[in-house]
Amino acid sequence: MRPRRYIFGFWLAVLTLFSGVTARAAERRPIDGFEDNGFLVEEAYNQDRGEVQHTLNAVYTNDFRRRGWSFTFEQEWWLFTEDHQVAVSIPFSHLREEGEKQRGVGDILIEYRYQLLEEGPNIPAVAPQFTLILPTGNRDKGTGNGVVGYEWSIAASKKVASRLALHANLGLTFLPKVRVPLDDDQRLSPKRSLVSYDVGASVVFALSSDIHMLLEWVGEFEEEINDKGKKERAFKALLSPGIRAAVINKDDLQTVLGVGIPIGVTGPADSYGIFLYFSVEHKLF
Repeated sequence: MRPRRYIFGFWLAVLTLFSGVTARAAERRPIDGFEDNGFLVEEAYNQDRGEVQHTLNAVYTNDFRRRGWSFTFEQEWWLFTEDHQVAVSIPFSHLREEGEKQRGVGDILIEYRYQLLEEGPNIPAVAPQFTLILPTGNRDKGTGNGVVGYEWSIAASKKVASRLALHANLGLTFLPKVRVPLDDDQRLSPKRSLVSYDVGASVVFALSSDIHMLLEWVGEFEEEINDKGKKERAFKALLSPGIRAAVINKDDLQTVLGVGIPIGVTGPADSYGIFLYFSVEHKLF
């Protein structure tokens, strides 16, 4: 528990130190200075017309079951209009899970998101999303599920004050006819379809137009197959304080750096880790 007290103490100290900072006079509120992806929680804002975003996440996990690095590269494109967005997400892992090496490319995600509602004075931004999960990972090495999967989710976002924004997520993942290696021999388990649910929420506080503090919470009701071939469900929840900064914030170019500290708040979740974030967003025309 001591590392967790230090982490929260540090985050609260930073927030207290900078909360008195007053942004220079400008027409926009500090929370309007820039918009970007959350670390763990999606924000419901599509790319503007002609924009593309490249994002790299690196997560170090430190837990008695799992230790090492996981990386994700994602690219987001507007499609025809600002209401439509497509993205591709490529994961890669380099870690040990329960003593076994887990290295290689994971299951690639192809995403489509629709801007159902744009944010207004009295309404939030709302964006439902459909994701196709491609079986590019290796089932035997633990980097993939070995089947085509599907995910449906929805994100909502609202700037509720000059320095404050709220975000919420809800999602469902369906993996049909999954098989996993059994513990006792080289056989595979019987085919079983898995359904998992996830929820998330975050608070973003603008210290200035270029610096945001984040507090994110995510929970997943994950269904999986154990090494005996039976389905089981576990609730994994993380709480992650973080900070992000727009080091370049121009109309045609935005570069954001960020760091978060995800902390497991339920037994099945990883104990704690470090989340590193790098994003470049620019106009093609």
